[in-house]
Amino acid sequence: MNDRDRDRDNGTIFQEVVSKFSEMIGENTEKSIIQYDELPQYDLFLSQVKDYLNDKFKHDKFTNSILQNYIKSEVISKPEDGKKRGYTKLHLAQLVLLGYMRPILTTDEIKSVFRLAFNDINNREDDILSWEDTFKLFSDLQQKNIELFFSGEEKDLEEIIRRHLEKYEFNNEDKERILIFLLVMILVAHASNIKKLVTTLVEEFGDKYK
Repeated sequence: MNDRDRDRDNGTIFQEVVSKFSEMIGENTEKSIIQYDELPQYDLFLSQVKDYLNDKFKHDKFTNSILQNYIKSEVISKPEDGKKRGYTKLHLAQLVLLGYMRPILTTDEIKSVFRLAFNDINNREDDILSWEDTFKLFSDLQQKNIELFFSGEEKDLEEIIRRHLEKYEFNNEDKERILIFLLVMILVAHASNIKKLVTTLVEEFGDKYK
């Protein structure tokens, strides 16, 4: 085989792998990005919350003990008082966002990030952003990061942020806190997508060459 044929073969193999990879990511994109409207509409027991998270984050193990420690440490809100099914859609929104952060940040770091936008995690009155708006914004940031990975073109993240936050009026301190919070969330979305891409590649091709 001469050098020209070898280069052509290498180029063909590369294109086949990239094409297969793009196809795999396209198939997994809808599954990997959890939309706010897809969260359970009904309240859950702790065991149901655990099962939901383990279904969505298959490579991260959640247990009742881990979830209770997040509550005790005030990383997420405590369950609703006096209710057997004490975990609401708000808790699921918090925990799904935490699930994306968990492989990247420590528990104390996650708590600090949440505090930027929500102050006291157990007091809804001092939230700077709503959890619903935050969750929807994060989902859009994830999608935009995937598009950026494949297109190689700069995307207008400012428009996404403006659309989600246009109803808010921030003072200067809150504006700074929210900008820092959003920067962290953009980086988390990017890191989360990279992790999924790497995991997909390894699972698809890792055993092929044993």
